[in-house]
Amino acid sequence: MTHSRTPAGRPRLALALTAATLTIAAHLCGAATAHADDGPSVPPGTEPSASAPVEVDPNDPDLKLPEGATLAAPKVLDIKSVVEDQGGEERRSDTNTDVTFALQAEVLFGKDSARLSAEAKSRITAIAQEIRKQNATHVRVFGFTDDLGSSAHGDVLSKQRAAAVQAFLDQGLNNPGITFEVRGYGEQYPIADNATEAGRKKNRRVEVSFPRTAG
Repeated sequence: MTHSRTPAGRPRLALALTAATLTIAAHLCGAATAHADDGPSVPPGTEPSASAPVEVDPNDPDLKLPEGATLAAPKVLDIKSVVEDQGGEERRSDTNTDVTFALQAEVLFGKDSARLSAEAKSRITAIAQEIRKQNATHVRVFGFTDDLGSSAHGDVLSKQRAAAVQAFLDQGLNNPGITFEVRGYGEQYPIADNATEAGRKKNRRVEVSFPRTAG
């Protein structure tokens, strides 16, 4: 903060906002917006990336705290950690509030199929154990495809695959207190470029997410 003088000689408080400060503010605003609309239309982990920080002159006289205004209370940013296995077949993302598992379709199903493989069942069983650990009572299961084929087919297949994962989870958990939200998003919300097979492979996935309650 810097002090300057008005023509009348009274002190005036000028707030020098750096580019880093604006970047933090942008993240906070984004986090607040995401929690304000906690609906399923934007699945966890698929939010748009933040834009580059805006260049700001910290000496600009217009960047000042209005008279009588106060700074907002400090807030802890949502910290995210991501762990992915060597082949990229399974990815776990942890934030302060949620846990998300993303499984590539190839390790869960055969081509154009919604029948779970033996490997899929062992991976889903491990996810069920984490759900128990977190004492989660609401679980989201979302299916996604690449952009090959018709959009309508992708919508149906992704929903069928999400339903298959949910059914196995429900059977393994055997807990009537858990509610499930199951959706198929088809080719919406890609996490990689569909122009390459490597990218399409990442987009063909099922995500399981639930609130984080334990450490």
